[in-house]
Amino acid sequence: MPAYDTILDAPPCRLGACFTGEALTRLDFLGADSRVSSRLDARAAHLSAQLDAYWHNPAHEFDLLFVPEGTPFQLRVWHALLAIPRGEPTTYGALAKQLGTAARAVGQACGSNPLPVLIPCHRVVAANGLGGFMHASTGEPLDVKAWLLAHERNAITGEDERRAD
Repeated sequence: MPAYDTILDAPPCRLGACFTGEALTRLDFLGADSRVSSRLDARAAHLSAQLDAYWHNPAHEFDLLFVPEGTPFQLRVWHALLAIPRGEPTTYGALAKQLGTAARAVGQACGSNPLPVLIPCHRVVAANGLGGFMHASTGEPLDVKAWLLAHERNAITGEDERRAD
């Protein structure tokens, strides 16, 4: 587990963030039992404000410096993820066809995304279901993916996912 510069609270879980200089370079989903940072430096405070804006309005455009590190192929996939509209997920196969590669390769690049939420790998699903998330095909990671997709979809349709039934 990396040494995080900050750990923030988020609706679906906790997020561990790593910075290199002023740039955000890693954002990991952590368990709800992770201890939240009590003090935030300027970088972490800015990230927290940006994420809070997204949690309240998934149409929020992030305004912070983030630099993903990956292979040229991963960077190409991650760049394509940025063009997927909120509330309109695509499939691994459709993205693979667009990029001229295999769906499995797209899935591996999505699973290796170091900046989820900012680079929206959650917007890529299987042809017949949710698919995987963070290299997992079951459990808490898929719960987070489902929450993110519902958060964006409900904002578009005007529903509130926090509403009690």
